[in-house]
Amino acid sequence: MVKHDVKDLSLATEGKKRIEWADNDMPVLKKVKEKFAKEKPLAGKNMSACLHVTAETANLARTLKAGGAELVLIASNPLSTQDDVAASLVADYDISVFAINGEDNKTYYDHVRAAIEHDPVVTMDDGADLVATLHAEYPEKCSQIVGSMEETTTGVIRLRAMHNDGALKMPVIAVNDAQTKFLFDNRYGTGQSTVDGIIRATDFLIAGKKVVLAGYGWCGKGFASRMKGMGANVIICEINPIKSLEATMDGFMVMPMAEAAKIGDLFCTITGDIHVLRKEHFEVMKDGAIIANSGHFNVEINIDDLENLAIKKVTNVRNFVDQYSLKDGRRLYLLAEGRLINLAAAEGHPASVMDMSFATQALTTEHSLKNKLEIGVHEVPQAIEDWIAFAKLKSMGIEIDQLTEEQVKYLSSWEMGT
Repeated sequence: MVKHDVKDLSLATEGKKRIEWADNDMPVLKKVKEKFAKEKPLAGKNMSACLHVTAETANLARTLKAGGAELVLIASNPLSTQDDVAASLVADYDISVFAINGEDNKTYYDHVRAAIEHDPVVTMDDGADLVATLHAEYPEKCSQIVGSMEETTTGVIRLRAMHNDGALKMPVIAVNDAQTKFLFDNRYGTGQSTVDGIIRATDFLIAGKKVVLAGYGWCGKGFASRMKGMGANVIICEINPIKSLEATMDGFMVMPMAEAAKIGDLFCTITGDIHVLRKEHFEVMKDGAIIANSGHFNVEINIDDLENLAIKKVTNVRNFVDQYSLKDGRRLYLLAEGRLINLAAAEGHPASVMDMSFATQALTTEHSLKNKLEIGVHEVPQAIEDWIAFAKLKSMGIEIDQLTEEQVKYLSSWEMGT
């Protein structure tokens, strides 16, 4: 059996069912898998992937293995692993997995190091922890990486910062910035799964509540629109003037967090930044306010401030809900320890949107192996974007128009006017 560190291999039967169910709704990735099985573009290549270990990710792992990759998969978040899926990948698909739901910080980074010690030539990241640890602890291994695929906004922010500082030592492809990723995975996937996680954790009625959202990027837009559709009064807190205007014209209230904190029933951060909710906000929140995060890292909520303000903390008053009692009798409820609520309390993004994101991951892996990329942060090639979009449309039974020769000529010329 392959090397592994998972919770319990006896969970594999249920995990396989979950993987196969997700596979039914991932036709584009299935098409890539068939291509990879035939062409073997990853044959003999060591790969390490630091991703949320879910049923959808399992189908990406199966696709990479079909292409010939020697893969090690680890978790990109301590609370996002589906233990039955991890067990099935080891027991049923012979894929090396190091991931346990609820693993502590030491175990998490032991797993990161196990992935690096696999000596990969290609990596995948969801948050850039793998790449950051490579640079910090194994700089001599950076030169062997021909490409690293980054899945999420937070990771791309970190990698661009590394590149701007001259610290980046490998080529990276910003998968998150692909239109076939952020327009669908971020907007529809995060939107739906975040609402799902909050409801599962709290059994909270959305209709009529004041829901405060920090961050109106694509993930935030998806969450806000779904909350609005369920009857919430949605308040947007932003630092970007363009996004603030957009939110206003989309029909949402916009105000500073200092004001929103006084009136919100539910708070959710999706910004990619640190300490968006902090002491001065907790001090004015109403009794019973619920606090959640759907950004990649739990740093968006200053949990230390909350701990210091509380005179009593009761963990798991309900699954994934911790109660903080303050001196004046108010109670604030933190969901999933401030970690990703959509993966901690729910199942993450639906397979249908991950279908496109993971197809992009697989095809950009092939691209990085076939093309010598320079050190830096690269965009996903348009040809890959188009292939995935057309494949998704075809799987949905949708046909679209094509330009006529006359239209092509008109769009490429300038002579014809009014």
